Amino acid sequence: MNQDQAHQLRQLSNSLSGHRRTSRVITVASGKGGVGKSNFILSFALSLMDLGQKVVVIDLDIGMANLDILMGATPKRHLLDMIRERKSIWSVLERGPKGLEYIAGGSGLSELLQLREEDRHYFFRELEKLHGYADLILIDTGAGLTAESQQCHLAADEVILLTTPEPTALADAYSVVKMLHSKSKTISFQLVVNRVSRQKEGVEVGSKFKFAVQRFLQKEITIFGAIPDDGAVMQAVLIQVPFYLAYPRSQVSLTLKRLAERFVTGAEAAVPENGGMKGFIRTISRLFIT
Repeated sequence: MNQDQAHQLRQLSNSLSGHRRTSRVITVASGKGGVGKSNFILSFALSLMDLGQKVVVIDLDIGMANLDILMGATPKRHLLDMIRERKSIWSVLERGPKGLEYIAGGSGLSELLQLREEDRHYFFRELEKLHGYADLILIDTGAGLTAESQQCHLAADEVILLTTPEPTALADAYSVVKMLHSKSKTISFQLVVNRVSRQKEGVEVGSKFKFAVQRFLQKEITIFGAIPDDGAVMQAVLIQVPFYLAYPRSQVSLTLKRLAERFVTGAEAAVPENGGMKGFIRTISRLFIT
């Protein structure tokens, strides 16, 4: 039995047993590079898996895709290989530490905007096969707002916005909210303040950011949480193992575990009507045309 058949049988089994998933699509954004976005995504995904969630991570960090490096993995194929070689989405679905399923972006993903129409249709058709396959699909986009990342955020069910307490990071994160809010009044943001020296700092930074967005943009955002500045993160990067696995008892790993619990049990768990992976494809395909 080939890989395609195995995946199709698994999806059929899920459907028949009444466990068809909605595949909530979450993009992770940052106003600038270097705020810890990729590290956050990997360990957040692993912590969600510990709670029984089926997670797929897609690396769409245009030109700077590095999730595989942080895992010490060498993917056999990337998304562009799938399109050029007319391979199935399942042929580029890799397994990382602890069975984490991910799709490597590779370099040069800006080519997606220059794809021929038939290639775009193929890309979207294959991507849509993930609908119902996972509970959560986490998409790592590039820092800032390239044309590609804007499209991903606008098409997602919600956006996790990662920043640090640094003034430049906060200013850039505010710009992300302002730009995306100008294009969609219904876009949903969850704010995470990374690398805080103490929990009180995270609360203060998050509250000030939320107030500024309310006052100047008339937009409501949710303060999802704050993550401590922990040396375990850099140590994990050096050994190319996600910090959640390398240092499970570290403060940063325990914080990620609490955030994951809140994510799957709280109000954030709602999936918008007509959302999920099919909604993501429907919206992003329109954005590619405009």
